[in-house]
Amino acid sequence: MDVTAAEKQDRPRGGGWSRRSMLSGLLGAPVLLVAACSGSKDVTGRTGASGASGASGGTPAGSSTPKPSVAKITVSPADGTTAAPFADPVTVTVQDGTLTSVTVTDGAGKAIAGQLAADGASWTSTDRLASGSTYAVTAAAVDKDKRPADANARFSTASPANTFVGYFTPEDGSTVGVGMPVSINFNKPVTDRKAVEQAITVVADPPVEVVGHWYDATRLDFRPERYWAKGTKVTLKLRLKDVAGAKGVYGTQSKDVTFTVGRSQVSVADLRADTLTVTTDGVVSATYPVIGGAPDHRTWGGKMVISERYQETRMNSATVGLGSEYDIPDVPHAQRLTTSGTFIHGNYWSPAAQFGSANTSHGCIALQDVQGGGDPGTNAARFFGSSMVGDVVEVVNSGDRTVNPSNGLNGWNLSWADWKAGSAL
Repeated sequence: MDVTAAEKQDRPRGGGWSRRSMLSGLLGAPVLLVAACSGSKDVTGRTGASGASGASGGTPAGSSTPKPSVAKITVSPADGTTAAPFADPVTVTVQDGTLTSVTVTDGAGKAIAGQLAADGASWTSTDRLASGSTYAVTAAAVDKDKRPADANARFSTASPANTFVGYFTPEDGSTVGVGMPVSINFNKPVTDRKAVEQAITVVADPPVEVVGHWYDATRLDFRPERYWAKGTKVTLKLRLKDVAGAKGVYGTQSKDVTFTVGRSQVSVADLRADTLTVTTDGVVSATYPVIGGAPDHRTWGGKMVISERYQETRMNSATVGLGSEYDIPDVPHAQRLTTSGTFIHGNYWSPAAQFGSANTSHGCIALQDVQGGGDPGTNAARFFGSSMVGDVVEVVNSGDRTVNPSNGLNGWNLSWADWKAGSAL
């Protein structure tokens, strides 16, 4: 076959295809070249070369599969655990590598804080886990050649078999007097008082220092150094859920309780003069004649806080260890001052001449009243109407010793130093 001059110019000296023919062949198969040289991500997020599909189904010459990462991540609790100890932290460790990220979230998507070790070989949660909850863990690491590895886990925590709760006063949303402490009674003895007290805070607005005091293993009260200022907003923050109050016994409560301090009212019962002087917001608002405890049943002395109020209640001497001395089914306008049974109340059965001149009661403080308590003009009705839970009644000149601070809500009878000494913190 004849060859033109142009063709002679294009022909390589050694013979074979011309450059124009070879270019045509390359452009005719671009997909194979692109596929053979492109990278893709596998399901773990690592990037490597992917082979092209050809007629034979093989891998093009020169391609290679990257080596997998040698970093090995371990999560504890392990994936699928259904009753993990909630008191233990989450730990993530890596062998032959360095952690680059760890994320732990609860069922609501809230992240759990943690601390990465300086060498990057481990991570430990610092937030406390909650019982009966589900968590998700995502971790990533690289080996010494920067090849990535990852791990995912889901687990749930156990619910405690033994629990405790604290019964508190005052109630949420209540308005109380200036002497009202926060008092919490636990239904099981607390052996780790520090852990429990750390999980409870009382915050006042306007701010004032508030300190806890343990009377015994089941009772913790909080108060400021002096009576609350009127109008103070107080918030009790209970964060007892999963706190170990004793070995194997965990709290269940996580809630806020808010109450407001009303007007300031402090009354002084002078049992030598047999008078009750009421001071409201710094001004004497009333003075009433009263009857105090008889010489063989003297009234406790000291500061006492009204803890309960009844329009009418039954008083039976048998319930306070005095046998059958009295049983009055309809005592009017009764306000409790001690757990042991001291009240300031209305009295319709004593002669009018005794009020203000004689002490004949079994330890209570009595104001003149009528049976049924239906007359709003009596001294007992008037005092009852001006009072609220948390008001202070201070008894002086009773001839008896000061009331035990734990007998009612009466911690004001402890000095501030003695009060603070009862804190576990």
